[in-house]
Amino acid sequence: MVIGPYFNQKPANPLIRSAEPAARTPEARFDEILGLAEALDLDIVDRRMVSLAEIKPSTYLGSGKVAELGEAVKTAEAELVVMDCALSPVQQRNLEKAFAAKVIDRTGLILEIFGRRARTREGSLQVELAHLSYQKSRLVRSWTHLERQRGGFGFLGGPGETQIEADRRLLQERMTRLEQELAGVKRTRGLHRKTRRDVPYPIIALVGYTNAGKSTLFNRLTKAEVLAQNMLFATLDPTLRSLSLPHGSKVILSDTVGFISDLPTMLVKAFHATLEEVLEADLILHVRDISHPDAEAQRLDVENVLSDLGIDTADEGHILEVWNKADLLDDDSRETVLNNARRDERRPILVSALTGQGIEALESEIESRLAQGRLFFDITLGPADGEGQHWLHEHTEVMGKSYDDDGTVRISVRVAPERAEPIRRRFGAAVVEQGAMEYAGR
Repeated sequence: MVIGPYFNQKPANPLIRSAEPAARTPEARFDEILGLAEALDLDIVDRRMVSLAEIKPSTYLGSGKVAELGEAVKTAEAELVVMDCALSPVQQRNLEKAFAAKVIDRTGLILEIFGRRARTREGSLQVELAHLSYQKSRLVRSWTHLERQRGGFGFLGGPGETQIEADRRLLQERMTRLEQELAGVKRTRGLHRKTRRDVPYPIIALVGYTNAGKSTLFNRLTKAEVLAQNMLFATLDPTLRSLSLPHGSKVILSDTVGFISDLPTMLVKAFHATLEEVLEADLILHVRDISHPDAEAQRLDVENVLSDLGIDTADEGHILEVWNKADLLDDDSRETVLNNARRDERRPILVSALTGQGIEALESEIESRLAQGRLFFDITLGPADGEGQHWLHEHTEVMGKSYDDDGTVRISVRVAPERAEPIRRRFGAAVVEQGAMEYAGR
C-alpha cells in the first residue's frame, strides 16, 4: 500500500515560468512516489492520499487516521506500506505495530532503488555507505535483544557494552572501510577525468529530473542503446559516448543520474559524486519533461542541485534547456509551449527524443553554443609534415582539410582559448575567426 500524507498546497501552472518558487502539487508528488514504488516492481494493492493538518511525533499521522489505514492494510492484505515522507525510527516502529506490516519511508524506498540499480564499483560503494548510515539510526527497532550486555574484556571484566553498542560499532567500522575504498575509487576516476580533459573534444552533459527522457535523448543523439524506460531512476551510473555534430565536429556526450526532490540526506554525497562529470562539461543540456504538470517545480529542483555543485545556473552560454516530450502535448499546449520558448531568454529547444522532432535544431544550437568563444586557426603544413598533422588531430578539433597540387596541406582547426598558445608556438598560426556564425558561413 502506498500512502501520501501531504499538507494542502496551491497548484502551479507548469507552462509559465514564475519568479516565485513553484509548489509541487500533492497529486504530482503522489504520482512520483507511485512511480518510485513501481520502479521496484512492487505490486500496489491500494493507494491513498491523506490530508495533513500537523505531524504527530509518535505516528506522523493522527490516531484516527492510523486506525483507519490499519484496517485498510488488513483488508488489502498488504505486506508493505510505503509512506511518502521522512519517518523517524520511533514513528516507523509505531506504524509497523499499528499496521501489522513492514513500513518504509521515502528515504528507504529511494535507497532500495539505488541499491538495485547501481552498476559501477563506486556506485555500489556509495549506496552501501548510505544504507548503513540509514540503518545506524534504526538499529533499535530491528532487534529485541539490543539492550543485553556482553561481558567486558581483560581480567577485571566490567559492565561491557550493550548489543546495540556493539552493532553500531561494527556498522561504523564497515562505514570507515567503505569510505577508504571510495577514496581510492575517486582517485582513479579523477585520473580518468584528467585523461578526458586532455582530449580536445568538448564535453556535453545531460542533466534533468528523473524520467525527463535523458537516456532516450542520449540514444537518439549517439545511436547508442543505453537503458531508456518510462521509469524513475532507470539510469544511475554515468555513460559517455562520442557524437558527431552536423558540421563534422566531435563532442563527448555524458548521460547522468536523474534528479529528484527531497533526496535522502545520506544519499546527497553519493548523488553529487555521480554528477562530478557535469563540473567538467563545456555545455550542460538541462532536459525537461515539458508535458509534466510539475515541470516548473522540477526545473527549480534541478537548478538547486546544480547551484549546490557550484554551477552558475544563470549562465545562458553554459546551460541549454531542452524541452522534451513534445509528442505528449496536444495542439493547444504545444502552441503555448512554443510561445513560451520564443519569449524565454534562455532560448530553449523543443524536441521529442522519442520521435526525433527538433533534434536537428538541437544539434545546430549545440554547435553554435560550443563555437562561442572558441578560436579558429588556418594552418599550412608541408607535404612531409605528418608529425604536425598528427599533433593537430591529437590536440585540436580538425574542422576541415584540403590539399594543394604540390602536396601542401591546409588544415582548419578549432580550440578552446586556453589551448591556443601551444598552436601559436608550434605553427606560428594566427587566429582567423571566432564564433559559430563565422564558421558556419565559411
